[in-house]
Amino acid sequence: MENALPPAEELALVDRELARLDAHRAHLLRRRAWLLEVLRAAGAAQGPAPVPGAAPVRGSVPGRGPGPEASGPGAQNVLLVLGAVLLAVAALAFTLVSWGSMGIGGRAAVLGAVTAGALAAPAVLLRRGLRSTADAVAGVGFTLTVLDAYAVYAVGTPGVDGTAYAAGAAAVLAAVWAGYGQALRGLRLPLPVAVVAAQLPLPLAALASSAGALGVGWALLVTAALDGALAVWVRPRKVVRWCAGVSGAVLGAAVLLLGLVLSAGAGGGSAAVPSGALLAAVAAGCVAVAWRAAGSVPAAGAAAAAGGFAVVGAVGGVLRPPLESDWLVVAYLVVALPLVPVVGAGRVPRPVRLGVAAAGAAVAGLAVVAAAPAAVLLVVSRLGAVTEVWAGSTPGVVVLWPGAAVPVVLLLVAVAAAGVARVPGRVGACAVPVAVVAGWAGLFVAPAAWGLPAAVVTAAGTAVVLAGAAAALWWRGPGVRVAAGVCAAVGAPVVALAALDGRVATFAVPAVLGAAGAVGALYGAAGRVARSVAAVGAVGCAAGLSAALGALWGLPVHVWGLLVLVVPAAVAMRPPSGRAAVVRVPVEVAAAVVAAVAVLLAAGEPSWLALLLALAGVVCAGAAVRGDRRRVGWAAGVLFVAATWVRLAASGVAVPEAYTLPVTVPALVVGLLRRRRDPGAGSWAAYGPGLAATLVPSLVAAWGDAHWLRPLLLGVAALAVTLAGARWRLQAPLLLGGAVLALDALHELTPVVVQVVDALPRWLPPALAGLLLLAVGATYERRLRDARRLRRALGRLG
Repeated sequence: MENALPPAEELALVDRELARLDAHRAHLLRRRAWLLEVLRAAGAAQGPAPVPGAAPVRGSVPGRGPGPEASGPGAQNVLLVLGAVLLAVAALAFTLVSWGSMGIGGRAAVLGAVTAGALAAPAVLLRRGLRSTADAVAGVGFTLTVLDAYAVYAVGTPGVDGTAYAAGAAAVLAAVWAGYGQALRGLRLPLPVAVVAAQLPLPLAALASSAGALGVGWALLVTAALDGALAVWVRPRKVVRWCAGVSGAVLGAAVLLLGLVLSAGAGGGSAAVPSGALLAAVAAGCVAVAWRAAGSVPAAGAAAAAGGFAVVGAVGGVLRPPLESDWLVVAYLVVALPLVPVVGAGRVPRPVRLGVAAAGAAVAGLAVVAAAPAAVLLVVSRLGAVTEVWAGSTPGVVVLWPGAAVPVVLLLVAVAAAGVARVPGRVGACAVPVAVVAGWAGLFVAPAAWGLPAAVVTAAGTAVVLAGAAAALWWRGPGVRVAAGVCAAVGAPVVALAALDGRVATFAVPAVLGAAGAVGALYGAAGRVARSVAAVGAVGCAAGLSAALGALWGLPVHVWGLLVLVVPAAVAMRPPSGRAAVVRVPVEVAAAVVAAVAVLLAAGEPSWLALLLALAGVVCAGAAVRGDRRRVGWAAGVLFVAATWVRLAASGVAVPEAYTLPVTVPALVVGLLRRRRDPGAGSWAAYGPGLAATLVPSLVAAWGDAHWLRPLLLGVAALAVTLAGARWRLQAPLLLGGAVLALDALHELTPVVVQVVDALPRWLPPALAGLLLLAVGATYERRLRDARRLRRALGRLG
């Protein structure tokens, strides 16, 4: 940062500005305190208005104690609620405990006087402007009215049925509280309480009259309809509308659940008509409420969805008798699917459309969830052909509920999703992959679900896979391409493995799929990903055909690797080019995987494993000849070394140098060539790995060898490496060779050292160590300087 002033002058300027800001802040704080005192004295406000951009000042005000932690209205509400609760508890205790010690006149007089006083007091409190207190006292009055009703039942009408009396009392109390709220409009509590009390009369009356579950359902439905009319058509105050809406939603959900249970247990036909009529009435009421409340998207959508579920339950329950249990899901699905295209009806309000369509889609989703385990098990059962290769018999297929209806369910969902896909916007775009996946899955599992012969199942599965691949390559819509490509990629291995049941199918299916994959890889108008997947599939099919040939010729499994290795060899000799250059990398990766599989096939025979490793190394070396694939040469070297090691192990060779020298020699050659091309390359990078690959394992073996030949040969080799490093001034050979030579010599001198140490007095080694430490400490600085000189000398080496 550049300064216009010298540092000393700028520092003085900064100090003056800071002092001026401090003085101005102190003045503002004094002014604020004075303004607070003036406002409190005048009673105009309880505090200053917040200043825009200024942080609120919390805690104590200068010159005053800490501010209040609770607002006045909050404390008032707490006190009022607490007082009302205590009064209600007292009234309840009086009614239940002290009631029996008074006569009938005293009881009536006490309860009547207290109730009248509690209901009259809010009028006086409202005229004085005490609205919250009036609501609290009114709440006590309402509690007393409930106790009055209980007292009348306990004393005046003990023989009346309790449920019927509760229904009548609830109706009377609801009417009284509603009239009381209309008379004292300033109160906020009476009308919501009246709405809540109005939920009880009809259901309780139905229970008292033993109307059964269906009668209770109708009572709940009528009550919910009244709630909906109050919330949507009358539109009273917000709190009343909210109470009515919540109550109607709860009762409506209860009626819907009750109707569905009754419909499911009726068994269908005429027995399901009463429950179907109840559900139809629920549907009509929900749709009417949703249409009226279209301005509120969540409420209207939920009501419309409930209506859709009711329609499905009503009609589907009636259609059940002529159908078997496996087809029940189809019956409900047939009713639900026509609701899904309603999402595209332009004249219907949007929330209603979305709710009804969501109900149909939810039922369809449940149907798919019910059919998915059966479909997956059908596919997995087809893979049983792997354990019965060329047995010529159809593998056992396990069928779960809904059995033969599984493909029908999937195809119906696909048809409905295809209809929704025409709707513009996000909804239509999301329906496209659903239609593709459901339709493809239905066609794929249909032959197996319907018990067709194995040949038909295999042929149909191959055709469906080819159709999915064709759609992935040629279809214009991106949603269709992706969904169809995923389906084809999943189905192709299943069909290929299931084809192992017969000899002809084992060769025909991979040949057809491989040819289709090759054609798709060459199709330039398709996407890059689709072409790559097709090319990888072609490579896999070629490898499968090679293995099948080995089985057809009766060759052992470890010999199949030679045939399978032909595929990566062909790719290495003639990689994709021209129009197919886009899929070159995926093809080469697939070829590498196939080569690994070929090697694994011979894992049980070491001699064949060594041969296949060597041949795989030859394939990699041939690929490394190309300029853009030089790095594959490293893989070739690794494979050659691995082949050598496996061959040695198969021959019973246990000498470590036999395993390390095939690594050291090529590594040193590569390092020498690198140093010639790049004189600046360090000796550690060029020769370090190669030398360490032999010297370190040999040193470990020498330390555990009781004979003299190995340590002698290792010492000679380490001496030669050390002299070579000193001759050509190379750091890595010098240090590695010297370290190995020293450790090898130490190994040879260890017995002598042990004998000498045993012959010395026990006090002598600690004494010598102490003298050594004293000597080092006394000449520390000179030794440190010598160490630095040695480090610089080593650093100058290559």
